Amino acid sequence: MAERLSPLEPVLRQGSYGQFENGVGIILSETAPGSIVQLAAWPGQEKAIIAAIKKATGLALPDGAGGGVASSTKAAFGFAPAKFMVVDEAEGVAEALAKAVAPEGGTVTDLSHGRTAIRISGPKAEWVLAKFFAIDFSLVAFPVGAGRSTMHHDIFAQIQRSAADQYDVYVFRSFARSFWHTLRRGCEEVGYEVR
Repeated sequence: MAERLSPLEPVLRQGSYGQFENGVGIILSETAPGSIVQLAAWPGQEKAIIAAIKKATGLALPDGAGGGVASSTKAAFGFAPAKFMVVDEAEGVAEALAKAVAPEGGTVTDLSHGRTAIRISGPKAEWVLAKFFAIDFSLVAFPVGAGRSTMHHDIFAQIQRSAADQYDVYVFRSFARSFWHTLRRGCEEVGYEVR
């Protein structure tokens, strides 16, 4: 497989930025998963897709849109009715999912070269993301593992809460640099580190 180059490489500069009177509020980083895969179930096949995800990845998704599960190396979440995202550090997960789903269950689309994954963590992560997206980021409304599909202006984003104070945001590669600049601006007032 060809090496994937990050669209953030020219602008991703490690260091500390913004106002630090009250410490670091945000940590920004790009994760580089080997696989980013979207699945869509045919009508009546949602449970079959959930079972296929478990078979191929070992991740047990709860039934229904918006639920999810995350570990240190992989994650899966529903982001709309009968639509799911699977992310894994390993490459080639799309092929394993395609075999588990088979054509009668739904579709499997490998988005690994089409998405950029940005991790936003820290005590102010919820607050900063709420500046960009009209979503209730409280832990009750958006529990750990859950995912949402939304937009910031014209930038489509899929967001998963991967830990209590951590979110993984998946954006189109073509919009990644623009979103990164906007996100950094939104973090300035709370102080942030880029890792």
